[in-house]
Amino acid sequence: MTRSVADQLHDILKRRVMVLDGAMGTSIQSYPLEEADFRKGHFEDHPHPLKGNNDLLSITRPDIIEEIHDSFFEIGCDFACTNAFSGTTIAQADYGLEAAVYDINYAAAQCARRSADRWTEKTPDQPRFVIGCLGPTNRTASISPDVNDPGKRLVSFDDLVAAYKQAAEALLDGGVDVIMVETVFDTLNAKAAVFAVLEIKEERGLDTPLMVSGTITDASGRTLSGQTPEAFWISLMHGELFSIGLNCALGADEMLPHIIALDKNASCYVSAHPNAGLPNEFGEYDQTPEQMAEYVRPFLSEGHVNIIGGCCGTTPAHIKALKELADQYSPRNLPHAVTEAAHAG
Repeated sequence: MTRSVADQLHDILKRRVMVLDGAMGTSIQSYPLEEADFRKGHFEDHPHPLKGNNDLLSITRPDIIEEIHDSFFEIGCDFACTNAFSGTTIAQADYGLEAAVYDINYAAAQCARRSADRWTEKTPDQPRFVIGCLGPTNRTASISPDVNDPGKRLVSFDDLVAAYKQAAEALLDGGVDVIMVETVFDTLNAKAAVFAVLEIKEERGLDTPLMVSGTITDASGRTLSGQTPEAFWISLMHGELFSIGLNCALGADEMLPHIIALDKNASCYVSAHPNAGLPNEFGEYDQTPEQMAEYVRPFLSEGHVNIIGGCCGTTPAHIKALKELADQYSPRNLPHAVTEAAHAG
């Protein structure tokens, strides 16, 4: 009998820290892409400019997206995150591409799946996994866009559930192993995504692991919707989470105290994928792989995380340095209840 992905991951995470990939956007920017690359063969007659809508490249330039996934797997990553950060009707409305959302997510999952399967075949002792990413959308359910109308909202909870459900179903159809609700700045948005995924899991009879990764937006130590890491966990702990963590907005040194807070509170696995430091005045990331690894070292040497990776500005070289570091340390110890549940599964 084939063992479930959840069981495989529990077994690996007992032994070592797992590594997810780096920045898809940073990698895409290294290619000299033009408007035609975002239209090729599919969106030739679309009336709006599409350059910069990177999610389309899974459809129009899958060769590039698979090459990026391969570059991270080559240096030892366990997880590839799908190129689907803006793959909801809410986010794609900016381009008038709501009708393409299913195809965007399905194609993104397929690109990552093909790459993961190639590398699993090359390294059968290290199976590779695909994380289907649900980004935060460009709307917030908790905060008014109008200071003079505190009750005003640009999106409802039900709108978000419908958008996330469509995206998640396409990711699952495309072959992802895990779903991750990532870069969460508004916990109510994340709750809508978790609700949508749990609904799909129940309808389809799945045990797909669900990861959630928030973002602490500034030195206040809170999400944009005002929650501390502890409150963020408490708000989402009902969601049968495989892991909770943080990504984006901060470099590793700024993120560390917030990861420590999750480590102290969370009864599931903890993940972290920080940026390569903070952006400079040009919006670029200057932290070298060696510098980033030293900032990440306490996450691992002090046993705060089970999964490590990189967000904005992180290249395969950055993730290679983190992988080499992760291999030196043991993973975070899970609370007894989680260990027992995994053993029973």
